[in-house]
Formats: sequence, structure tokens, C-alpha cells
Amino acid sequence: MVDTHAHLYDKQFDGDRDATVARAVSCGVGRMLLPNIDAQTVQPMLDTCRQYPGRCFPMLGLHPTSVDKDFEQQLEVIGAYLDHTNAVAIGEIGVDLYWDKQYIGQQLEAFRIQIGWAKKYRLPVSIHCRKSYNEIMAVLKKEQDGLLTGVFHCFPGNVHQAEEVIRLGFMLGIGGTVTYKNAEMATVVQLMDMEHILTETDAPYLPPVPFRGKRNESAYIYNVIQKIAALKSMSADEAASITSANAERIFPGMIC
Repeated sequence: MVDTHAHLYDKQFDGDRDATVARAVSCGVGRMLLPNIDAQTVQPMLDTCRQYPGRCFPMLGLHPTSVDKDFEQQLEVIGAYLDHTNAVAIGEIGVDLYWDKQYIGQQLEAFRIQIGWAKKYRLPVSIHCRKSYNEIMAVLKKEQDGLLTGVFHCFPGNVHQAEEVIRLGFMLGIGGTVTYKNAEMATVVQLMDMEHILTETDAPYLPPVPFRGKRNESAYIYNVIQKIAALKSMSADEAASITSANAERIFPGMIC
């Protein structure tokens, strides 16, 4: 299994990071993709990836909630790593209008700049989309030239939006929220083909049932897989095999 989105460098794991990675591996999670948040988290993220070679793989990007009036300075710092870091994706990037709309212009500009990085380095993108689906799709429709691919991390939309995302060449990132009661994501998973689905945790956030209220971790990918398998009327092994193959196709840089 592959966890395509986990913040294992987060301070919440400082006391048991080795044990956390070991639990994931023992549960069958062979690889974990780590997106940084801002300029300050690049080095902790890279250090974690170096600590677990062949298990943890780096992404590089500026999270939209970290975008402010000085975003260009942060992008300069983060972008400087791209020439000497084996990043497997640009991420997480995108637009977040849930918390604050003050810097929407800067968020959109940062998003476009980082899409440019993805095209230059032939890397997929990991997109953060919260209360910003229309804004993000407007950018992607202009930028999509056949070279752009990636995943909508923690896919937030409905079936119609999922179909639109897929037509544009992107995958659906499915995490712990698919296990929540009355989750719209469950309907999306039921109706979309498995070839468009990736698994993720967003650890330490958004733990699946039965771990809600606790810290999330990559080992809990198995709970996500079990839910996907139940929704698709297939075995957990089959769901794990398909989603792992999907991850290898979208993130070829993680293949050792």
C-alpha cells in the first residue's frame, strides 16, 4: 500500500517517529509521500525522507494557507531545492478559502508559479482544494497542456466534480474521511473507476474510523483500503494492489 500524503516530519511524531514508520511497514504500507508546508518545513521533511530511504519520498511546495504578502520569498527558498532534491511531486499547493480570503490573489499566483515548476521538472502536483474548487479548476483548465498531472489531495467534491477532475487528467486522493458517516466521498468512490483513486492519510490529521479524535498515521491506510474495498465490492488485497499501481503511475519517482 502507498500513503500518497503524510506529514510524518510533523512535531507530533517527534517522540515515536521510528515506531510510526515501523507500524506502517508492518501493516503493509511500503511507501509514504511527504509534502512540506512552507520554507521552514522543507528541511525537517527532507531529513525525515533521508532517515527512511526507500520508504519516505519528498514533495516540495508552498501550502496555500502559508501564502501571505511575502509568498515570493518563500517560493524562492523552496524552489531552490528543486535542482538538487529528488522530489517526486510539487505539493502541496493550491487554494484555500476556508480560513481566510485576504490573500486570494497571492494564493492564485503562487499556485500558477508552482504549476510552472511542475511542468519544468516534469513532476505531478498534489493539490490542496478547500472551498476553492471553481478557482482551482479555472487555473488548471488554462494551464493544462497535456504535461500536467497529479492528484486532488483529500478530494473535497461531489460526483460531477470528480468526473470533471478526472477528465482534466487528475486523480482523486481518498483518505480517512471516506470512512465518516454520510461522507459524500463514499458515493464518489462507489461511482468512479478504481484507476482514478489514490490512497492517503494526511497524517497527523483526518484519522479514519475507528481512530477519530486521535493522531492519524500511515498505518491507518489499511482502514481506508478496507472502506474502499467494501464500497467497490472487492477484496482489500485487490484494492491495495490497484491503488498502489495507480500511485506508481502518477509518482514514478518513488519507484526504487
